[in-house]
Amino acid sequence: MNAVVDTPQDAMLLRQDVEGVTTLTLNRPAQFNALSMPMLETLLAELQAVAADPSVRVVVLAGAGKAFCAGHDLKEMRGNYSKGFQQALFRLCGKVMMQIVAMPQPVIARIHGIATAAGCQLVSMCDLAVASDVARFAVSGINAGLFCSTPAVGLSRNMGRKQAFEMLVTGDFIDAAEAQRRGLVNRVVPLDSLDEEVGKLAASICAKSPKAIAMGKQMFYSQLEMGLDAAYQHAAEVMACNAMCEDAAEGMDAFMQKRKPVWTGR
Repeated sequence: MNAVVDTPQDAMLLRQDVEGVTTLTLNRPAQFNALSMPMLETLLAELQAVAADPSVRVVVLAGAGKAFCAGHDLKEMRGNYSKGFQQALFRLCGKVMMQIVAMPQPVIARIHGIATAAGCQLVSMCDLAVASDVARFAVSGINAGLFCSTPAVGLSRNMGRKQAFEMLVTGDFIDAAEAQRRGLVNRVVPLDSLDEEVGKLAASICAKSPKAIAMGKQMFYSQLEMGLDAAYQHAAEVMACNAMCEDAAEGMDAFMQKRKPVWTGR
């Protein structure tokens, strides 16, 4: 398998493309991949570029070094101690999170170590998450006098309200098994099996129609914000449009002819 590395190894964000799977690696290991303003700007720009690339079928978000992501850069926040900077920082972070949702490709979080505060938020906003059995999760801003309000948005949409609120008001860590039980991650595997498991999940998605995946992802998130009746009406319209796509016709024909479909992405 040939990998194409598009970024230098000392870049703040590393990109690797392999057979339709783009891996974006947060690369500030000495700072536990803290989400500084430059990091968020770089990540947003790269996600936007990937979203426009039809050759990319799946995105994997990873972290270099010991941690997946330790949240916002507190040194940067204290060094720019004005309300204007704080507003700009958190709005930019929100744009990154919403870009993940807007991506036509599914985004998989690969969590090998700790994911805290905005790092935990990042996990919650990815479409899928695979964690190692040594990964740990917390929204620990409360320990520094900061209620993790923006991470609360993602957490409360992944797990039960009381479970999310407990994490937010205590700052306590939960392990990977508990994160899976609460709905924050999909799968937990031994650390040495993490890449293999992420690869299996990505390969399963890559084998499906890119058109159906993109339409389905958009529908999934939009219907969550609707009432039940409106959600069914919206889903019915999307499914009817999906059924008229070339990939759907090919998929149905292939099923009836007992052969493997050939997707065109149309």
